[in-house]
Amino acid sequence: MSARTEGAGPAGLASALVASGALRDDWIAAFEAVPRHLFVPDRIWPGIPDGTRQNPLVDRAADPQAWLTAVYSDIPLTTQWDDGRHTGDAVGTRPSSSSSQPSMVFAMLADLDVADGQRVLEIGTGTGWNAALLSHRVGAEHVVSVEYDPVVAEAAASRLRPTPTLAVGDGRQGYAPCAPYDRVIATCSVGEIPLAWIEQTAPGGVIVAPWGPEYGGEAVVRLVVGEDGTAGGHFTRSSAFMRLRQQRPDLPPHDTYLGGRDWPADGVRSRTSLSPAEVGGWLEQFVIGLRVPGAFWTVERYDDGAYTLWTYSSTDRQSWASVDYEPGADEFKTVQAGPRRLWDETEAAYGWWVRSGRPGFERFGLTVGLEGWTTWLDPARN
Repeated sequence: MSARTEGAGPAGLASALVASGALRDDWIAAFEAVPRHLFVPDRIWPGIPDGTRQNPLVDRAADPQAWLTAVYSDIPLTTQWDDGRHTGDAVGTRPSSSSSQPSMVFAMLADLDVADGQRVLEIGTGTGWNAALLSHRVGAEHVVSVEYDPVVAEAAASRLRPTPTLAVGDGRQGYAPCAPYDRVIATCSVGEIPLAWIEQTAPGGVIVAPWGPEYGGEAVVRLVVGEDGTAGGHFTRSSAFMRLRQQRPDLPPHDTYLGGRDWPADGVRSRTSLSPAEVGGWLEQFVIGLRVPGAFWTVERYDDGAYTLWTYSSTDRQSWASVDYEPGADEFKTVQAGPRRLWDETEAAYGWWVRSGRPGFERFGLTVGLEGWTTWLDPARN
């Protein structure tokens, strides 16, 4: 059953992607030759554009038109939950595989700036659609795709014709047998760029990957590999991808910090004029994550619209802060405990961002090397 006979197809999506600038002339032929519906399983949970929430199951057998509409909408589609352990029709706990939002797919491919015949390494095969697009563009013999989940990899392999080199394994290790690569692209987010990706990329080559700090926020970074074995470049756009499985954070539970004691335990009370609502945006989280390393947060919500923002240190596993948000308030109660004063650090990070002119993702950059990674604001672009 083709998209055309079901009464819908890729034409509308292509028009929208071209109009938005995501789908450029050099990728239109691949888009037309590799229709998305051939790479989407029958059971999907459609998402929303920012990728942070999933809608109820759409089953192709039960409602083929709804399925097709979802496939040719500019939204991500969750295709697996909880590393394959989830069963049933409800949403699972953690999405673990998906078909990425088409506008993001083609925006990242534009960032990759691939040329005919270049060798490309993809981390995260997923449904196989991105690997198929790359194979059409540069030739399947020049594409290597690595997938950690063997079930996901097997399903993708059944859809890919012609078939690129497919490997099942830890994406952090890249795929050395076919190195060096001219381009590396990750379809999962990372908090650390694996050195193997840099080592397996030829000098002057490009690595495109969603990157985000532990605290939150995320953006796509475009790194150029140098002769000295480092890689650096600017972020290009906001993103919201599933984390590379081996880099998922193992965060201590709330009780670790209060040690079984009732709040405020041994915390120091104060007040702040900075509303917790001001630091909750995706960009704000990203900036705080850069300036307040080794921290994460949760929210405890109440029926009246009030909530408590909890911040914790993952490095010392002792420090914590709470800030109580009340609608309409001008000041907010805070409590801080432990070696770090996490709300003070958060306020300082937010203040720095405001004084810097509230820069967007594209003004930040990342440099990665043997000694670790650093982020920066506004140096000359690579």
